[in-house]
Amino acid sequence: MKRIITGFLVVAMMGSLLAGCSKKEKMFKIGVNQLVRHDALDASYRGFVDALKDAGYIDGENIEIDYQIAQNDQSTANTIATKLVNDGCDLILAIATPAAQAVANATKDIPILVTAVTDPAGAGLVESNEKPGGNVSGTSDLTPVRKQIELITRILPNAKKVAVLYCSSETNSKIQVEMAKEAAGEFNLEITEATVSNTNEIEQVVQSLAGKVDAIYTPTDNTIASGMATVAMVANSNGIPVICGEKGMVDNGGLATYGIDYYKLGRLTGQQAVKIIRKEATTATMPIEYLQDEDYTLTVNEEVAKQLGIEFPEDLLE
Repeated sequence: MKRIITGFLVVAMMGSLLAGCSKKEKMFKIGVNQLVRHDALDASYRGFVDALKDAGYIDGENIEIDYQIAQNDQSTANTIATKLVNDGCDLILAIATPAAQAVANATKDIPILVTAVTDPAGAGLVESNEKPGGNVSGTSDLTPVRKQIELITRILPNAKKVAVLYCSSETNSKIQVEMAKEAAGEFNLEITEATVSNTNEIEQVVQSLAGKVDAIYTPTDNTIASGMATVAMVANSNGIPVICGEKGMVDNGGLATYGIDYYKLGRLTGQQAVKIIRKEATTATMPIEYLQDEDYTLTVNEEVAKQLGIEFPEDLLE
């Protein structure tokens, strides 16, 4: 009889344990679709994760992050987007415009936060940047394009012709190119567009600019950023200074930029995610956010400047 009672007790205890497991809170799942690996996008992801940590949300403990890279391929970005939706993610972070468009096309229900997107409304992701109105919100990496064009005139006062180097399929870049053209008119610079469709074309296109332009301007273009080492190799060997859209491109061989901090941009997006996790806000009413003027910083590559024989104005470095 004692053995039977003991058996019943064991079964009861197991049942109690299983019941306790079944009541365990479901882990909040965040899917990430990043277009390509390069310094700026990687920094935005790190900032996003760190902002979540600061709020007490740690991957593997109380949240689960599925981090995917699309290798700068739109079909891969679309496949990742479908996977994240089918896996039942509670929130999806999309890094860069093509990745954001892929995710937005894959679901109208799951909350989506975007980052490293210049103009979410212009890219068709939200109804307006002030009032998104749907399941997409996030942060913009709109850079101070006018200040970057002005930087060319400060560093290279004799410059007249500037090539804008970008990928013809990136919506982000097209928006910045129009802004650059407008600013160039203000500073009496003649703009030439130099486009590529993929990184394999960069070397030939940059080489074709030798002897034709005084400088190259690269906006925050993902294709150019991922191939910046090639841009720098060809441009610098031909004595063409490259003014960039963001710091990572300068670190990889550009001359200078006046741009945003993508780590801070990622943190700002992470803070938005915390509000969604805590149900303090929804994407429909959460406006697209931007970094403030104090978050713009001047970055110069002194090694490249020495190679090109360029001296920066003292007041610029103060």
